[in-house]
Amino acid sequence: MIFQQQLRIPGPAPLPERVVRAAGKPMIDHRGPEFAALLREVLDGVKRVFETENDLVLFTSSGSGGLESAVANLVSPGDEVVCCVAGNFGERFAGMAAAYGARVVRLEAEWGQPVEPADLEAVLEAGVVFITHNETSTTVANPLEALVRVVRRHGRISAVDGVSSIGSMPIEVDRVGVDVAVSASQKGWMAPPGLAFVSVSERAWERAGTALAPRFYFDWAETKKFQRDGSTPFTPAISICYALQEGLRMMEEEGIQNVYARHRRLADATAGGLEAMGFPLFAAEGYRSPVVTGALPMPGLDVNAYRRLLREKYGLVIGGGQGKMTGKMFRVGHLGYVTDGDVVQILWAMERALEDMDIAPYDGRGLAGAARHLSEEAVPAAL
Repeated sequence: MIFQQQLRIPGPAPLPERVVRAAGKPMIDHRGPEFAALLREVLDGVKRVFETENDLVLFTSSGSGGLESAVANLVSPGDEVVCCVAGNFGERFAGMAAAYGARVVRLEAEWGQPVEPADLEAVLEAGVVFITHNETSTTVANPLEALVRVVRRHGRISAVDGVSSIGSMPIEVDRVGVDVAVSASQKGWMAPPGLAFVSVSERAWERAGTALAPRFYFDWAETKKFQRDGSTPFTPAISICYALQEGLRMMEEEGIQNVYARHRRLADATAGGLEAMGFPLFAAEGYRSPVVTGALPMPGLDVNAYRRLLREKYGLVIGGGQGKMTGKMFRVGHLGYVTDGDVVQILWAMERALEDMDIAPYDGRGLAGAARHLSEEAVPAAL
């Protein structure tokens, strides 16, 4: 039997057919009125999801480019900054800050655990604090609001990696008081990779006005100036703008609160199914991500062989561990264009593969463990 590939990693996420068709539209003049209208709709739509009135700048880049823009515009060489490190992407943020000449204070949490606000309180002497909202390498969602509250109480600037979270998890930039928030098109936005968006508060603009790190492509002020006239400083990814436009329309049709509820429901169903199959979950309870679920292998299971079998026989592509967890865990993505029925297929294939490897017989316990979180239409009648 040949299965159509199911991409279930924590990004890039699957694309709806509507988005695929939108990305195929003909090219337009990126200095003309048609692109200006497209850019305006995209920026306004992204701001509504961020829940912010702050300026939003858009870059043709990966999410990492958006994160680097935060460092380049906020840091001067020699500045002391705090980087909250609870996984591979916190490590990346710290590495970027160091590359720009910052003196990095690393607030480290054990992988699988969140960064604690009380621990941040104890080290907060620096001007900028870099926080990863949703650490996909460990499948932990950090307590963002509590962390930002500490940052604001000390009069510091918060820069948040929301690459994998915004669009799938609530962030409420203005209410929470996030100074800089970064996301990217290939995650919950249901578009291909290639666009990063950054919201910038007035406090962050003031900091950027005095920061001395070199910047050119990722210059917020230059980008804002061009956007004001309906353009971008450099050639934009027009096709991805069209895709993002359609993804935003789909999100608004579903309703953003419904989008968040769906992600939480699918995360709970995936976690319930994996636990029922005997997989220990990796992230601390109460801090498990709505967009990706991580688990440790049961005794006797080779993670790499398991992932390879799932890909080759069942067309199911799941993520492996990163950094020091490489080969020691797996991660199941359920963000963006994913439904209850998709989770049923994921768990069915994962349990079948365990039987194929003589680890455990198939008896439907994975689907049974997920059933109470899923819609009745998605759960097979036999359950």
